[in-house]
Amino acid sequence: MLHKPTTKQTGNRGEQVAMQHLKQQGLEIVEMNYRFGHGEIDVVARDGDVLVFCEVKTRYTDEFGAPEYAITPRKQQQLRRVAQAYLFDHEIREVDCRFDVVAIRMTGNRPEINYIKNAF
Repeated sequence: MLHKPTTKQTGNRGEQVAMQHLKQQGLEIVEMNYRFGHGEIDVVARDGDVLVFCEVKTRYTDEFGAPEYAITPRKQQQLRRVAQAYLFDHEIREVDCRFDVVAIRMTGNRPEINYIKNAF
């Protein structure tokens, strides 16, 4: 009998897939799982001169909708607050930033990846 992965296991697997995908797209991974307060940014990366805050959403089924739709306006607001804290903590000023989303469906042998640059 197959056991369903926990939410944490699914998230960890998705973050590994996303990190590899972002590297293949030419991004440099700066930090994983930056936490501030109740929020977290899954991946902080550099795309040339741009600092990229990346949210990763992974699903094994579409039972609750496509993974990218889980990033609600409230979640976007929380990610912006955490990104501001990251910039403050690292004393980063005058840098272009963007928010990307890596939505992953774990189907069959190969994950299906929807990479959305400048998602919000």
